[in-house]
Amino acid sequence: MTVTDEATFAAEVEKYRHELRVHCYRMLGSYDDAEDLVQETFLRAWRKREDFEGRSSFRAWLYRIATNACIDDVRRPQRVLPHQLEPASFPTEAIPARDDVPWLQPFPDVLLDRAEEPDAQVVRRETIELAFLIAIQHLPARQRAVLIFRDVLGWSAKETAAVMDLTVASVNSALQRARPVLREHLPPRRTEWTPSGDPTAAEQELLAKYMEAFERADAAGLAALMHEDVRITMPPYPFWFSGRDAAEEILGANLHPDGAAYRGEWQFLVAGVNRQPALAGYLRVPGDTIYRPFGFDVFRIEDGLVAEMVAFEITDFPLYGLPDHLASA
Repeated sequence: MTVTDEATFAAEVEKYRHELRVHCYRMLGSYDDAEDLVQETFLRAWRKREDFEGRSSFRAWLYRIATNACIDDVRRPQRVLPHQLEPASFPTEAIPARDDVPWLQPFPDVLLDRAEEPDAQVVRRETIELAFLIAIQHLPARQRAVLIFRDVLGWSAKETAAVMDLTVASVNSALQRARPVLREHLPPRRTEWTPSGDPTAAEQELLAKYMEAFERADAAGLAALMHEDVRITMPPYPFWFSGRDAAEEILGANLHPDGAAYRGEWQFLVAGVNRQPALAGYLRVPGDTIYRPFGFDVFRIEDGLVAEMVAFEITDFPLYGLPDHLASA
């Protein structure tokens, strides 16, 4: 492919923006960095357009550039969640957020739905959910890329070797080293990647019960929807909670007007984040007339109960296909 017109070239690469963004997100664990790296990929592709000789597909050539850009970029610190930093605790006083930590970032499902991959591999739930993103961050950059190409995208060893300038033997060796590390860091029930789609009816029912209990300010009712060893993290705050009793205590402090962490009244909308069941929380502080975006509660649900909740403080709700406020009843 030889294109000298910048507008024509831009239109051609734009076809691959969504799937490349997902690829970079898997490599980096950051939505913001993935956006930047896709732009960097397109810039590099434009500068190197004369190098494309048609021996591989144009799509594979772009993946090669994007992967190299991500490998160059992963010298940045590993993306994390609070439970990777310190033991579980229950702070007796307010602890400030940390902006010096490279927190793992969520990914909007509305953008996953736009990926133009011919099959569903690009956006398989098990390989875009937060548990997978955290686990894959433990791999060196090249092993991470090999595992994504082979086990996530389903590319052959030969295709992967070509796009990464490796031998087939090197690809197979990297994959053999990567898989045990990934399994070691995945939750026990996430070591088998079986196909799944939207939240199940049972998951949707659990979300409805969660919203109802929240509206009743029923901390005990919320805790009853969780596993006994539930884990709750709230980036960008470095502490985290473990266990149903701790969950009930922190939820009670947030829900009751006399609670130490009470902020106001809440409304929720079902949201799509990393192909996981999630709720978007809107907060109306005392004296305000509308509910404003506060953040997302993203759930890992196992055996009908919440096994983990990650509460992200994010307010750019339109990016997730949600309204920028809710009116008071």
